[in-house]
Amino acid sequence: MPWSSDGDNGGSWKPGNPGPWGQGPSKPTPPDLNDWMRRIQNWLARYSPGGGLHVGGIAILVVIGVALWLLSGWYTVGPNEIGLNKVFGAYRGKTTPGLNYNWPYPVGAVSKLGVTDRNAINIGFTTRPDFTHTNASTQVDVAEESLMLTADENIADVKFVVIWQIDPTRPEDFAFNVANPRDTVKAVAESAMREVVGRTQIQRILTAERKNIEPAVQALMQGVLNDYKAGVLILQVQLQSVDPPDEVIAAFRDVTAAQQDQDRLRNVAEAYANKVVPEARGKAAAIIQEAEGYREQTVAEAKGQASRFDQVYAQYKKAPDVTRERMYLETMERVLGGANKVIVDNPGGQGVVPYLPLPDLGEAAKTTTPGAGQ
Repeated sequence: MPWSSDGDNGGSWKPGNPGPWGQGPSKPTPPDLNDWMRRIQNWLARYSPGGGLHVGGIAILVVIGVALWLLSGWYTVGPNEIGLNKVFGAYRGKTTPGLNYNWPYPVGAVSKLGVTDRNAINIGFTTRPDFTHTNASTQVDVAEESLMLTADENIADVKFVVIWQIDPTRPEDFAFNVANPRDTVKAVAESAMREVVGRTQIQRILTAERKNIEPAVQALMQGVLNDYKAGVLILQVQLQSVDPPDEVIAAFRDVTAAQQDQDRLRNVAEAYANKVVPEARGKAAAIIQEAEGYREQTVAEAKGQASRFDQVYAQYKKAPDVTRERMYLETMERVLGGANKVIVDNPGGQGVVPYLPLPDLGEAAKTTTPGAGQ
């Protein structure tokens, strides 16, 4: 209907009119189904006898529709995805990245899962955007998740992060066996952490056992999820903080500092022991070696003297007088060898004049006089 400016309609625009400035309506006009049907009938009339829609034309139309419906079953899977084919809602296999085919809707359906995407779940805290700073977030504690009971009936405030992904070997388990996988992973993580913390004393949690908690929780989580057939792979468990409650945190920090001092002093003592013990062992080994050398020397000398005595005794038995005289002379030689002596070979002692060494006595007096005066 054209634009009208008479008084009956007041110059108003009606649907289907181009408007006074040659512009159509702002909303798109829905397609005219009758017009589409007339075009299809005209197209089929060209190939059907009598110009009407007969069985042949309907068959061609059905074949074209079926062909288009079958072609709609092609789909692509991304490089980080795995496709799960379903036929009438039942799982029929998985497809690799690339171009794949499955029965089109409503017979078939495809679910695509990002098996290489890593997901993180915060337990004990959550992050919220900080509107006072751009691209900043604030951490909000969740006490009902972080407070856990230890083996010695203390309370520990544990915050940690679980990093997981879909198991690329069993993505169908992730898609069909668990209704809400993320909530399941979070519940299993909290339960595993409570079990590990519940069998450990708080002092060990805060100090020595802290490095062993992460792998223990990861192994326990993986075992539980495998029993569930959840199709989830736990990559890492990261402890963010392990602290006592705020009311006693100062006292526990003092205990931790004392424990660290104890470890430091122990390390110093061990270092000193590692220095002193080898030195003592070296000295002991040197003394032992010296004693062994002295023993060998003494034994060798004793054996030599015994061998010499045996040799002398053998010669003595052959010629006792000669051997006795030779032994006497050798003994006197050793005794009188270093003495100032005069030997007079006169059996009667006649002709010997006593002699007093006066010059020697005078020299001795000169050398002793200065010392006596002082």
